Amino acid sequence: MTKVWMLTVQWMSSSALFQHITALFECTMAAIITLLVSEPVGVLYIRSCRVLMLSDWYTMLYNPSPDYVTTVHCTHEAVYPLYTIVFIYYAFCLVLMMLLRPLLVKKIACGLGKSDRFKSIYAALYFFPILTVLQAVGGGLLYYAFPYIILVLSLVTLAVYMSASEIENCYDLLVRKKRLIVLFSHWLLHAYGIISISRVDKLEQDLPLLALVPTPALFYLFTAKFTEPSRILSEGANGH
Repeated sequence: MTKVWMLTVQWMSSSALFQHITALFECTMAAIITLLVSEPVGVLYIRSCRVLMLSDWYTMLYNPSPDYVTTVHCTHEAVYPLYTIVFIYYAFCLVLMMLLRPLLVKKIACGLGKSDRFKSIYAALYFFPILTVLQAVGGGLLYYAFPYIILVLSLVTLAVYMSASEIENCYDLLVRKKRLIVLFSHWLLHAYGIISISRVDKLEQDLPLLALVPTPALFYLFTAKFTEPSRILSEGANGH
């Protein structure tokens, strides 16, 4: 009975991993197709207008009124195609998901309950409209704040994960491969954020900051014995 349970857990874990791999494949293919259909067509790069200021993303808010008589409504995309290309990417993500994900669900259906089979699809059908609205309203803000958002999220999610997993020393971190994968993933995101905010003309000054990527994890491990996250979690679970 124990062996059957372990095999079931292993199959469930592999099914979840398979779903993540499929989602990564869908997003990668959507990104490649989006680049291929954008100007210039057929190549994996885009020719975009230079972004000078935040108002370039919201040309509809700056409609000139010659002689204060007639308002000329500006509908041109000053940052073409940086604004619309995101919507095209989301559209291809949705199409590929609807084409590939049902086949995945059918393949791993025996490893998932009926209520779990379509959760990833339902979640995407909720998140894609939300992401589309965020891009439509805050595309310019996201363009400028994205590296800083990545940095903050990588720090917060790493701290939450390590506290939830009750990681208080290096041994707790190294005892499972999954924890190392999560750690390296957060380091990769943190490095990406640092590279994104680096100044092109002063890379020799900014890129050495990559040496600070492991600092948040090391700081957490060195200070965990003072905060005792496991005790905080147990007290929270007991309602204290």
